[in-house]
Formats: sequence, structure tokens, C-alpha cells
Amino acid sequence: MRALVQRAASARVRVEGEVIGEIGPGLCCLVGVTHDDDAGKAKKLAAKLWNLRIFTNENDHMNLSVADTSGELLVVSQFTLYGDVSRGRRPSFLAAAAPDQASVLIDRLVAELRSLGATVATGSFGAMMAVELTNDGPVTFMVEV
Repeated sequence: MRALVQRAASARVRVEGEVIGEIGPGLCCLVGVTHDDDAGKAKKLAAKLWNLRIFTNENDHMNLSVADTSGELLVVSQFTLYGDVSRGRRPSFLAAAAPDQASVLIDRLVAELRSLGATVATGSFGAMMAVELTNDGPVTFMVEV
């Protein structure tokens, strides 16, 4: 599993113009699933996201996690994170997991985050989503487990 993680002042996701998930300060996580991902990787990614120390402390050092700051997480399925553009001009999505496998693992990731105590909002798997993000600084990481 891989996630593009952005520190957010706020974020929301809309489907057909309607807000279906929204957070205040926290993390906006676009999550992709590949063929060999499993429940163990979903659990590991949840722990990594919950404990990733990318929020600043009183000394302006990245030393706090979303768990430390009582932040929220927006988790949005993003199969295009496994798009391969190494050849030609059209991406190949062969590395992305099939929708039935991916949706189960996205749900598992969300459940694992919630079991850790996280407040989690989500997108809608397979829907055409519009994600709105107000960055909390230019802080973006690619996390892979």
C-alpha cells in the first residue's frame, strides 16, 4: 500500500457536488493498493499514518504526530498512485489492485485507524471525487509499506 500524505489545515471530498467527507487540521491521505497488499499492510500503514511525526512542536520542529495533535484524517482511495508512466505517454494501471481487493483493504485501513483512536473521514470508493485541500505548509510525503 502507498499513500500520498499531505498535512492539512482542512480537507474535504465531494461527490456530485455534495460533501461526503471533511476534516479540520490533520492529514489528507490519498491511498493506493497493489496486488500483493493484505490486511497486515493495511494495519502497518494505519500505524505509520497515526504515528508519523510531521507536525511541528513549540520549537517549530517536525516532532508531533496526528495522534499527538488530536488531528483528523481524510482517507481517499486513489488507484492512480500505482500508475506507471515510465513508457510512452499513457499511464498503465496494471500494478493497481482490482477494485474488489482494493475496497476491502481501504475499509480495513480506515477501521485500523479508528481502532487506534483516529477520527477518520472518507471518500466513496470508485466514485468520481473532487478533493479540496488547504495545505498546512508545503508538507507532502509518500508513505509505502
